[in-house]
Amino acid sequence: MIAEDETHLSEQLAAALTEAGYAVDRAADGERAEFFGQTESYDVVVLDLGLPKLDGLSVLRRWREAGLMVPVLVLTARGSWYEKVQGIDAGADDYLSKPFRMEELLARLRGLIRRSRQMPSSEMQSGPLAVDSRTGRVTVNGQPVRLTALEFRVLSYLMHHRGRAVSQGELAEHIYPIDAERDSNTIEVFIARLRRKLGAGVIDTVRGFGYRVGDGEPRR
Repeated sequence: MIAEDETHLSEQLAAALTEAGYAVDRAADGERAEFFGQTESYDVVVLDLGLPKLDGLSVLRRWREAGLMVPVLVLTARGSWYEKVQGIDAGADDYLSKPFRMEELLARLRGLIRRSRQMPSSEMQSGPLAVDSRTGRVTVNGQPVRLTALEFRVLSYLMHHRGRAVSQGELAEHIYPIDAERDSNTIEVFIARLRRKLGAGVIDTVRGFGYRVGDGEPRR
C-alpha cells in the first residue's frame, strides 16, 4: 500500500511498483490508510507522515497497538531528523527522506519484505524452480521462463508461501488492487498457464483448499 497525499508522487510510486510486479493500493489520507491496513494483508507499506485527516505517525501507532506488524517504510521531509526519530519510535521499520531515487525505494522495500519473511536473499527455490523477486527472473532447471506480470505475481505469492496451501480467494486479493474487480475464477487460468510454462508438477492442487508450491522438503 502507498499512503501518500501528494497525487503526483503517489502516481509515480504506484507506476514504479506496478512495473516491478507488485499489486498496489493507494490511500490519500490517514483514515483511509488505517482502514486499509486493518482490513487488508499487505507485504509492505509506504507511509508518508504528513497525511490529512489522520497523520502518518498516528496511523502507524494504531497499527502497532492493534498488533499489525506489516513492514512500514516511512517517508520523511529532507533533513528532518525529528520525524525520523518519531517514526522509528512509533514502529517504522525503515525511513527514506524526500526527494529520493525510485531505485533506492524499491531496494528498501525488497529488503523489508525479505527480512519480514527471514529470507537471506531475493531468490526463492523449490526443486528445479527458482524465482528472483528482485529481478523478476524465473528459471526451471536453469532455463529462463518468460511470464506475464500477473503470472509472476501469482507464482511469487505461492513461492513466498511455499509448503502451504493458498486459496483462489487469497491469491486474487493479493494480485488485484482493492478497487479492481477480483474474480477468483481467473486464478484457475493463471495456474493453468503457469503449469504449461513451468511443468505440471510444480504447482499442486490441494483439493478443498487451493494451490501449493513445494517447500523442497520430502513429504510423508
